Amino acid sequence: MATTNSDILSWTNQDVRESVLFNASNIVFRFQTVVAQNGTSITTMWRTLRPNKEDRIAKFEWAPNGGLGRVLIGKHSLRMADLARPDPSIYGARYFTGPDGLQYRWRPSTASADIVLQDPNNEIIAFFRPTRLTRYQVGDVYGELHFIRNAGLGTVMHPPMMDMVTLTAMIYRFCAAWNL
Repeated sequence: MATTNSDILSWTNQDVRESVLFNASNIVFRFQTVVAQNGTSITTMWRTLRPNKEDRIAKFEWAPNGGLGRVLIGKHSLRMADLARPDPSIYGARYFTGPDGLQYRWRPSTASADIVLQDPNNEIIAFFRPTRLTRYQVGDVYGELHFIRNAGLGTVMHPPMMDMVTLTAMIYRFCAAWNL
């Protein structure tokens, strides 16, 4: 699973809804959460296009009880649970349908503490690796999201697939943290 520095995103903050993902060059993604006066939490996922310029990728509207609600990706609204469906055949696994219409699955690795993302052919195309707390100027890093550039169809580093991988990794980590 060889990756280059630009293929590894350091993930700040244990609360995935208020975190930054950055590589050796710059901030790549940012999750920002606000709580409305009615108590509803909304998280926005941003992708950095260039310095001081971001594009909104998704808007997460969390359920009133703090659980999974709805997500708006572009002009499409869907249930967050549809992006993290439990896979009854593998403990701790969750699957989703990618932008290409194919099914992908996040699951615990059988060989390490990693959480791997498998394509429809069970090839690992990305993985999340928990790390020991490391302090950076951007924030405290608790893990790394690794993209395997040439795995599968070779599209994991390109929008909209890279965005979907990051978005579903966030939901997976949220579900694991809150035992949903």
